[in-house]
Amino acid sequence: MSKITDKLREYRVDGYYTEFDYHWTMTVDLDRCTGCEACVVACQAENNLPIVGEKRMRQGREMKWIRVERYWDGDYPNARLNFIPMLCQQCDQAPCEIACPVFATYHNQDGLNAQVYNRCIGTRTCAVYCPYEVRFFNWFTYTWDEPLEQQLNPDVTVREKGVMEKCTFCIQRINRAKDAARDEDRRVGDGEAQPACAQACPTDAIVFGDRNDPDSAVSQKMQDPRAYEVLKELNTAPSVIYLKNARAPLHAEKDEGHHREEAAEAHAAAGEPRWADSGKAAS
Repeated sequence: MSKITDKLREYRVDGYYTEFDYHWTMTVDLDRCTGCEACVVACQAENNLPIVGEKRMRQGREMKWIRVERYWDGDYPNARLNFIPMLCQQCDQAPCEIACPVFATYHNQDGLNAQVYNRCIGTRTCAVYCPYEVRFFNWFTYTWDEPLEQQLNPDVTVREKGVMEKCTFCIQRINRAKDAARDEDRRVGDGEAQPACAQACPTDAIVFGDRNDPDSAVSQKMQDPRAYEVLKELNTAPSVIYLKNARAPLHAEKDEGHHREEAAEAHAAAGEPRWADSGKAAS
């Protein structure tokens, strides 16, 4: 027993792992995201999320593990619509973990913020402590009409009334990839474990992998100078990294357009064609 205790002390400090077997991380390239919400649909199908209906949505009882938020850059009429997918950030210093009175949410050996459904008593404290607003409470035990119940994923538990839930990075897929790798006595290869949202994204805006592997695609993405963490000032150490939109700010585009107009007016006054500044020749 002492050997087991010593091993636990070696890898755990104050309830947290000092090193992870894997450190699953996701990057989201906002320059590639088109707001199509294919990730939302894929997540709903993969993780047995119920359709709560319009009435309950108006009551604030939505049930979506990932949502695509819209925000505007600039002011009308010079405004541009942008999108940002928001899901559980799988924080390494998660406020929800220290808030739960029954330890229904904890950090596992893969760096994931896990949720034990049958331990949850539904205090909703974790939702209050979550700064990203990505935890959801089951107000009802939802059912699926025939034949929709036949499309439920058998690898994912169907949650009942009184239970909190959130994104799990499709842990059932991660475990499947780990089991296959263990049978072959190797580590999970890059790209073998893919959550439903990353698999469904048509523009490859979402990249998922093990950041402990320096050669993985997600590790390379994290080195991008556009990378940033949402609400970094809160020191939650999220495992979802966003890449800033690479498009020029609207004010820069406006200034460039103004300079083009001035150049065109100057060419017109000199009797030159409008394209003279581009070095093009008349056909």
